[in-house]
Amino acid sequence: MPETQASARILVVDDEPKLVRLLREVLSATGFTVLSTGSGENAIEMAALERPDLVLLDVVLSGSADGYAVARRVREFSDVPIIMLTAKARESDLLNGFDAGADDYLTKPFSAKELLARVRAVLKRARPGPAAPAETELACGPLRLDLMRRTVTRDGQEIRLTPTEYNLLHELALHANQVLLHEQLLNDYLRAYIRHLRQKLEADPANPQLIVTSSGVGYMLVCPEKPA
Repeated sequence: MPETQASARILVVDDEPKLVRLLREVLSATGFTVLSTGSGENAIEMAALERPDLVLLDVVLSGSADGYAVARRVREFSDVPIIMLTAKARESDLLNGFDAGADDYLTKPFSAKELLARVRAVLKRARPGPAAPAETELACGPLRLDLMRRTVTRDGQEIRLTPTEYNLLHELALHANQVLLHEQLLNDYLRAYIRHLRQKLEADPANPQLIVTSSGVGYMLVCPEKPA
């Protein structure tokens, strides 16, 4: 990750020339370096060769690879943050995107202010925070968070998380058995993120035992071996 967010390199993947020009103008004016392509196949190659700091990826692309396919392919070799651009924002669409490896969604039409806010927030969340020198692992029941490798295992089986999912779980684990208010976590699509984490981590996602809800307040990671 670059020293400053403004020096980040952003790959825009969209086959609408007018939107690409708009995104380029807004992002470049703020100091970001912008790469672009309208092809899903080219996007995969550019993500591998150019190593951008963030990808703005339209869900609907012409050609054989749509946005979901591109995200899944990129996730095979990179943890680069991905923001999906979409005209739809149903929860099923969000979950499909998160399952493919997206970190956030931006619904069309959007303002330049919203675009920059989302880009900066995702870049900030994706930047690893410093781990305490004496602490390299967080444990919670069957879960283990390796702070050095930024990996998560459940009962010894590694669970692949996006950078945003990892950061959300990390924040919950740092405050195990404490209810974190909605404002202390991610405000955007919080319920979808939590639901998707449960699908990956819970033995029975419909009856969560690890990530529990405090109605109207927030969420808590329950660690049986720690006092409440």
